[in-house]
Amino acid sequence: MTAENYTLDEKDLSILRLLQKDSKLSVRDIAARINLSATPTHERIKRMEKLGIIKEYTTVLDRKKVNKGMMVICMIALSTHNKKTATQFIEEVSRLKEVVEFYNISGDFDFMLKILAPNMDEFHEFFVNQLSEIEGIGQTKSIFVMKSIKESSQIL
Repeated sequence: MTAENYTLDEKDLSILRLLQKDSKLSVRDIAARINLSATPTHERIKRMEKLGIIKEYTTVLDRKKVNKGMMVICMIALSTHNKKTATQFIEEVSRLKEVVEFYNISGDFDFMLKILAPNMDEFHEFFVNQLSEIEGIGQTKSIFVMKSIKESSQIL
């Protein structure tokens, strides 16, 4: 069985909603909230983990309180469009701890990065000494986020 041919029922969706809100909930707490006993609830969670529907459990941090208050969206267009350049670029950017989200996009730019830094000086240092040193970059555009209106990792 794969995630593609597994149909989530209402109990599965309820479990996923609860876990997205609080991944520390115990199986017993989840079971009680969805009106199912603990064993089948646990089996459903394990199945969704095995199928990759549940990818990981994580903790959401207040970025300002951990000294990552500056958020920058950086758009990048490669100078050359071939598999080797793109693969090398992806591998190098994926290693940068400042880059917390990384997307291949369409349009005028090829990639979009969400970058966190303590402040403008640190972002500048990162941009000049790490990001811009990666071969294959043709054009960049940085957008500085002034205020987060909505941030969520909940998709259901």
